[in-house]
Amino acid sequence: MKKSTVDDPKGLIYESYRIEGITKAECRTIFLDWALSLPLESDTGRTIKALLAVYSPSHPDHPMTDVLNEGLVAMAAPQRRGGWRSRPRN
Repeated sequence: MKKSTVDDPKGLIYESYRIEGITKAECRTIFLDWALSLPLESDTGRTIKALLAVYSPSHPDHPMTDVLNEGLVAMAAPQRRGGWRSRPRN
């Protein structure tokens, strides 16, 4: 059974919590698929927080909980631009 919501349109996160013995690497793959399935206008940080509020209390040690938390941290980290834009101008 796939349980889709606004925050989990394909039910991928929901299903990941139901898979017995799922690994962190598998959760990262599912997370990437989930992130790519979100509408462009969605606020990914808010969405991750909403999913954590649903799943983290009952699954604090689940690998997907770790991956969702890592996703929040990665979003908060400043992104460095590369290439010619990062070089000092004379």
